[in-house]
Amino acid sequence: MASHATVPLPHKEPNQMTAAMRRIIKRVMGVAARRLYELCAHHAEADLPRFANAPKNVRIELPRRISEAERIYMGDDVNIGPNSLLVAQTSYPSRETQNPDRPIPVEHFEPRIVIGNRVSATGNLTIDAMQSVVIEDDVMFASNVIIMDGLHGFRTANEPYKYQPMWRIAPVVIGRGCWIAQNVVIMPGVTIGPLSIIGANSIVAQSIPAKSIAFGNPARVVKRWDEQQQCWMSAEQDAESPTPARATERDGDARTHR
Repeated sequence: MASHATVPLPHKEPNQMTAAMRRIIKRVMGVAARRLYELCAHHAEADLPRFANAPKNVRIELPRRISEAERIYMGDDVNIGPNSLLVAQTSYPSRETQNPDRPIPVEHFEPRIVIGNRVSATGNLTIDAMQSVVIEDDVMFASNVIIMDGLHGFRTANEPYKYQPMWRIAPVVIGRGCWIAQNVVIMPGVTIGPLSIIGANSIVAQSIPAKSIAFGNPARVVKRWDEQQQCWMSAEQDAESPTPARATERDGDARTHR
């Protein structure tokens, strides 16, 4: 009867075994992380409040705060990143902001927030409406954008501003297809025309025409789209100039990057 020889197992050095174990752990952790992300995304979608309408495929990542959702009209295929705040403010002050020594009258508002189809935001989007904020279809927000249609009052410097009535309340409209870059603040009463770009770190205090590039504090238009030339032209350039100032990555477009 033939004897069976034992086949020796390949010997692995300790450092080889450690490297193999690290690869296994990394693979397992990657699978677990993806599964956890999917579970969180499912929970975030399932836990959305009831909006004024019945939108489809809306994703607002956690953590988030949504106030008075029944006054918010949401488009389809909206994707908003984490740490966002959507507030339709129906009264001020709240119990937390009431003057403890001298109660002030409560103001009441009829706010409306409209967010169009396919609007996307990286995260930290703040929308605070006391009258009306309208964001049309296909608008893109980078992170840390603030949109408000009213301000805390500052009629007097003799009283804390949180105890003064809200004022300068005026509707805000952001037109179709706009790109709003990082850290932009959009003030009450502003309309941004369709397909415009607002550069990073800008404060928009006045309305911006359609198909314009604006940046700064306060934001001002630096380029306009020329329909005849089919290129961006400097806002300061004479319209009769035969040589349009074409936008390039080197002449200021980088200001709009996220």
